[in-house]
Amino acid sequence: MPWFTKDFNQFFKELAANNNKEWFDANRKRYEASVKDPFVAFVGAVIKEVGKQDKTIRIEPKEAIFRINRDIRFAKDKTPYKLSTSAIVSPGGRKDMTAAGIYFELGPESVNFYGGAYMPDKEQLHKIRNAIMLDHKGFRKVVDHQSFKALFGSVEGEKNKVLPGEFKRFLAKEPLIANKQFYVKAELPAKWVADPKLLEKLMEHYSAMRPYNAWLAGAMR
Repeated sequence: MPWFTKDFNQFFKELAANNNKEWFDANRKRYEASVKDPFVAFVGAVIKEVGKQDKTIRIEPKEAIFRINRDIRFAKDKTPYKLSTSAIVSPGGRKDMTAAGIYFELGPESVNFYGGAYMPDKEQLHKIRNAIMLDHKGFRKVVDHQSFKALFGSVEGEKNKVLPGEFKRFLAKEPLIANKQFYVKAELPAKWVADPKLLEKLMEHYSAMRPYNAWLAGAMR
């Protein structure tokens, strides 16, 4: 049995054309049946499976799932709802976006899996860069691993144009030291939403990113 029916993606396709409170309220029961409730169940299963490999994961689905409501306070686009649903399974869930975990987003455009550190703070960024210099072999071992490269390609993220002197000299040896984000991404076709093996596919990606996540977690401690 798949975790989601085809109405999951169909709901978001129709929401895209009717992104307003009136339409959403009229379709709220459908949203709960086709999107919200099965997603809560799916996230619970992800937490359970990830928790078998990472004992620091002790969160509930509500701590991992992001709201469907968009933050429109400073946005030009005032449409109230997101056109996908997402969650992050990490030690702190959505309240700690600095921790390395797995973030996943399901919608009618694509299925996305993310890992690594998306928003390290200033101190954490300094620690990651310092760890890259001190343990360059260890860093390269995880980012050059065959399964990691096959599923994610390379580490992504914005870069600093100017680096502190202590890291600038290492730039030629390791260009990723200029990154201020250290995340990875895999994009799959939207048809995976209704695939019975969605959880297995997610865990395949999680297993491939876990050594990288563990290296980052150690660097930031």
